[in-house]
Amino acid sequence: MLTGYAIEDGRMVVTAEPVAEALTRAVWIDLLNPTAQEDSLVQAALGIDIPTREEMQEIEVSSRLYREGEALYMTASFLHGIDSGEVGSTPITFVLAPQAMVTVRYATPKAFSVFAARAARSASQSASPDAVMLGLFEQVVDRLADILERIGADMDRTSQAVFKASKANQRASTKDALLKDALITLGGVGEITARTSETLVGLARIISFVAAEGAGLIRKENKTRVKTLARDVRSLQEHGTFLNEKATFLLDAVLGIINIEQTAIIKTFSVVSVALMPPTLIASIYGMNFAVMPELNWGIGYPLAILAMVVSAVVPVIYFRRKGWL
Repeated sequence: MLTGYAIEDGRMVVTAEPVAEALTRAVWIDLLNPTAQEDSLVQAALGIDIPTREEMQEIEVSSRLYREGEALYMTASFLHGIDSGEVGSTPITFVLAPQAMVTVRYATPKAFSVFAARAARSASQSASPDAVMLGLFEQVVDRLADILERIGADMDRTSQAVFKASKANQRASTKDALLKDALITLGGVGEITARTSETLVGLARIISFVAAEGAGLIRKENKTRVKTLARDVRSLQEHGTFLNEKATFLLDAVLGIINIEQTAIIKTFSVVSVALMPPTLIASIYGMNFAVMPELNWGIGYPLAILAMVVSAVVPVIYFRRKGWL
């Protein structure tokens, strides 16, 4: 799908027809799952090449950040699907040309729709191709900041619930369910923080590339925005690293609690096994049915055997308690 955006009356509006004449007036051309015909239309209107999906998936920096003529080609992986629960990363290419900024993508991160809606109300900071690109980057950074804040809140709730439950005297099934939920939550947090870090790394590379190669394409009034973006991305990277370390700590803590619970269960079975060994030995001896066994003729033989079994079971338990193993 090809969508062109032009500036009219201080607002960003969709161009009437996606034809070459209309595209020459656009400051932003958005290609979502483009067809070969749409690629050709943009190439004819702007005189630039549109990378294919296979080219966008190249991981070499030289294939993701390069200059071709007067246009800058920048590709990075962006996080998407947080709200739908289908978290993923998708490569998006930004082509900054003197006439317009072109985006080529195969998914829709929420930052794109939010930016388009905001610019439709007021395009005061999106009146040029470089301003549109920087505005999109700023929206992506804002979105990532919100995601990291939400992840931090989720981890705080999870840690409080886990440590509170570990101290409480609750049923084993309740604790197991809580620990399972904590593992699932922390797994999701790890997935999101990893993809967020990937997005921030790609964005940092793009901003550095723009700062170095954007002469003539970045207007003087927008150079301050580039520096501000670079600082914001660095701060989010640091915060993302902190959250990732915190998630790792919580994961280790949850696994440690699970290990302690399992150890307690195994210890209980071990104590029971040891306590029942002497009674089992006594019962085995008097169950051998030899012809000459004087105790079988005692009137108090049966009570004495029962007493011996009880005492032999109680003595190990008392010993374990004195040792502090119970």
